[in-house]
Amino acid sequence: MSSPSPVRKRRVFYIPGYDPIHPRRYRELYRKEGAEQARISGYDITLSPKATDKGKGRYGWNVQGQIDGETTQTTFDVLVWSDIVRDSMEQGILGTYAQLIRTAWAYIACGALFRLMRLRKGPVIAALYPVGMLILQLILALLAGHIVGKILAWATQFLPLGQESTSFAAHQMAASIAYWLGLLPTAWGLLHWFKAKDNKLFAYYLMHDYAYSARHKGANPPELEARMADFTDEIAEALTENLDEVLVVGHSSGAHLGVSILSDLIRQNRVPANGPTLSFLSLGQVVPMVSFLPKAHRLRADLHYLSTRDELSWVDVTAPGDGCAFALCDPVAVSGVAPEGQKSPLVLSAAFTHTLSPDRWKALRWRFFRLHFQYLCAFDRPGDYDYFQITAGPQTLGARFEGRPPSPSIITLPANKFTGMAA
Repeated sequence: MSSPSPVRKRRVFYIPGYDPIHPRRYRELYRKEGAEQARISGYDITLSPKATDKGKGRYGWNVQGQIDGETTQTTFDVLVWSDIVRDSMEQGILGTYAQLIRTAWAYIACGALFRLMRLRKGPVIAALYPVGMLILQLILALLAGHIVGKILAWATQFLPLGQESTSFAAHQMAASIAYWLGLLPTAWGLLHWFKAKDNKLFAYYLMHDYAYSARHKGANPPELEARMADFTDEIAEALTENLDEVLVVGHSSGAHLGVSILSDLIRQNRVPANGPTLSFLSLGQVVPMVSFLPKAHRLRADLHYLSTRDELSWVDVTAPGDGCAFALCDPVAVSGVAPEGQKSPLVLSAAFTHTLSPDRWKALRWRFFRLHFQYLCAFDRPGDYDYFQITAGPQTLGARFEGRPPSPSIITLPANKFTGMAA
């Protein structure tokens, strides 16, 4: 659905991916990158605090955009599930290695890992990274412990341990005890050190991320379903307000949450015929990592359903340069649930190699985690995808991309073995 008149008032509901950090990071990212994009593109964006009723309400901020000679007021709300993420990450070292085994088995035993590789190798490599890194850390820890243990065992030969007739056996026992006293504390200490450095290595973080979806084989845990129901209610309430557009933005894992939330909203007949334009922007989606699991019946049904609806405009933006996303993969088609007459999403590329200058691309090329957030950042050679014009400009999402064909090289291969859908 698109609106021919300028957008004066908009609500944006931002659904983060699997992220344990307070949502203020997204406000600061928007403030910094929005100012940079405005400088590059020649428009104005101003942020201000969001008024709340005695501290109640979602965390967010207000934006005033002056773009193309129009003034647009936007209120951002972050749909927070970071507390659920933090709880799921409280596994400790042994718990994380147990997660590694369970998660690897969940993807390998059902064949999902190999079918995902038929789509994009980048996100599969990203999924294998925490497995390989954690195994490497364990090997290094055990090797360091072995060396320390051997040194301590060697040192026991210089200890005076009884009579000559019994000294050999005593030294053997002392050497064995010394070895284990060297190995175990050293290995455990090094594993703790690696975990403390995970803000740079991301091995534990990514392991928890993939394990969260794999734990229930693609089904949403009850605590997440409850939170999604709350999000649905908030979006439904916004659709009754005096607004021109309600825009839902789902990034990374937040994209598949957005699919299910909006499907529930429409099924419940909570989209007013004469209400604000409803739009959905999915960014850097990793939908197949969930939809390819055997019990993702709910998500597959929601993908099938949402792709046929006229109540909203759905645009899916990824980029081949983002190794963590299933770039240019139609999330409905590749999941094997594309209906006849599929209408959405419109799959577009953010084309990092073209929308970032050679110097900028060179600086970011190997910063995979940073590139996964580039959709929310400024481009120094912006194309028709501009996050700040979409969220703070005078056009609805549908109007901005009306008539735009999908990007070339779109992937629609139905590679999923599991195509069952919830009734």
